Amino acid sequence: MPLFRSWIGKLALALVIGGVLFALGGYLSDRRHFNPYYFRIVMLVGISIILSVSLNLVNGVTGQFSIGHAGFMALGGYSAAAFTVYGQYRFLPPLGTASPLAQQGTLVLAMLVGGSLAGLAGFLVGLPSLRLRGDYLAIVTLGFGEIIRVAMTTIPAVGGAAGFSGVATNHGRITIPQITTFFWVYSTAALVILFSRNLLRSTHGLAFFSVREDEIAAEAMGVGTTRIKVTAFVMSAFFAGVAGALYAHYEIYLQPETFGFLRSIEIVTMVVLGGMGSITGAVLGGALLGAAPDVLRIWVGELKKLLPPELAKNFSPDLFRQFVYALLLIVLMLTRPQGLLGTRELSLGWLFGRRRDTKPPVGS
Repeated sequence: MPLFRSWIGKLALALVIGGVLFALGGYLSDRRHFNPYYFRIVMLVGISIILSVSLNLVNGVTGQFSIGHAGFMALGGYSAAAFTVYGQYRFLPPLGTASPLAQQGTLVLAMLVGGSLAGLAGFLVGLPSLRLRGDYLAIVTLGFGEIIRVAMTTIPAVGGAAGFSGVATNHGRITIPQITTFFWVYSTAALVILFSRNLLRSTHGLAFFSVREDEIAAEAMGVGTTRIKVTAFVMSAFFAGVAGALYAHYEIYLQPETFGFLRSIEIVTMVVLGGMGSITGAVLGGALLGAAPDVLRIWVGELKKLLPPELAKNFSPDLFRQFVYALLLIVLMLTRPQGLLGTRELSLGWLFGRRRDTKPPVGS
């Protein structure tokens, strides 16, 4: 048996990867070695990968069309932030002066709280709505995302329309602690990727793919299509909630408009860009679109410096950035509508010509 197929080998590999992520995170977060602005881009890319790979379970693998993923992210982010803020007031130690071990332990608890509530919401929404198909399902999930966003604007406990950054108490203001680290963002991303890969390469993955390929034929063969779709929906919502918790404890300020319709469309675009049903495609799409807004903002800022003063005065970098961003996506969809990788998974075998598609999956 090869070393990395045994549980000892897998444990050793996980420890090595964890050590590398921990060391790399310490290096990148050091302002003396790495620009803080670029480090923020790296962190947001990791969160985008989690969102993209998790949505791929619904939109890519089971062939549904959900456009409410930002709602689950918002629910996870707000609930996790409320847990740490109000928890410090009740039962948690002050995280600003707590030890790193206490901070990271609290972050894990907040991730579980955010993911669990988002997963529960996914179940409550998915159970009745996933009996629908196509455009009807898209409308329901869109409505759910907007309900969450509007609800956050009307709940004073989480800041309402002004946003949520903390709460004032008799002992001073308690803010959302910035305890998200590079290690937890990319460890979670690796966990989501590994979970998706193992699920889809197992015999259970056949049921997910059968729903995507022909739902009527899957039902005729005895596959519980509603159960499969709800399962995928709950798993996707859980990981979106975890991504929201990581985002909340990195940005330390949540605003309802951040999780609006356009955010959901952006996450869907990540999946479509990389290739529907491809895990590595979702990673690639998440990385590209997660970094694109800030990278384009830098390039456009440099372009503005080259313009004559009379043109530069009326030049809007944000509007131009959005125009270029949209134009690139339109060109890509016209020239390669199946996405960058299609249904293929990027691997060493694929690079050297031994290509493997994600349909049908290889059983373990």
